[in-house]
Amino acid sequence: MATERARRQRRGKLGTLIGVGVLLGGMTVLTSYSTTIYNLFCQVTGYGGTTQVADATEVPVLDREMKVRFNADTARGMPWGFFPEQREMVVKVGERHLAFYKAVNNSNRPVLGQAAYNVTPQKMGLYFDKIDCFCFTEQLLMPGQSMDMPVSFYIDPKMAEDENVDEVRTVTLSYTFFDLGEEGLQSYLERTGRKLEDFATAAPGTSLADGARTGSLPRPAGG
Repeated sequence: MATERARRQRRGKLGTLIGVGVLLGGMTVLTSYSTTIYNLFCQVTGYGGTTQVADATEVPVLDREMKVRFNADTARGMPWGFFPEQREMVVKVGERHLAFYKAVNNSNRPVLGQAAYNVTPQKMGLYFDKIDCFCFTEQLLMPGQSMDMPVSFYIDPKMAEDENVDEVRTVTLSYTFFDLGEEGLQSYLERTGRKLEDFATAAPGTSLADGARTGSLPRPAGG
């Protein structure tokens, strides 16, 4: 009797240990992928004003007009000047447009930057579609170099089916550039197989965005 009770107790303890192990393992996996899962969630739902990535497929153009405002910021310690080259534009829903931002490296060192982005009101994140954007990749500027950076976008006509955004007439597209630091720069060079000399092809203060003004998006730095 005592022996059977002891066996049951051992089985109970073993089951508890297995259960705890599975729970901890699940928590570890969830923690490891939480950022990826969160980013995917934001991209799919537009949560937090996260914009969508679209292809070049034509969509219907509606008579409804929207005002798009453009905002630019840099994170603390980022030695770039960064600003929109137009403050706002009026667009038709579904109509493709090209807007420009400009960045200037005001430091005496190469700086690798990455832009975070969102739109306000945040509920419009689901309907602000980017076809191409400088924010999709890191951008490297040498000391004194500048870059005209275009973003190709449209507002999804599906918004006309959503009563929750009926009152929206103005959307603000915001970017914040972050300095990825020396470690990020070295990792980027190793990953792309490039050298700093490859980027020192323009004189200080000149644009690196070949063809941007004619509507042809520039090749991203490192691309």
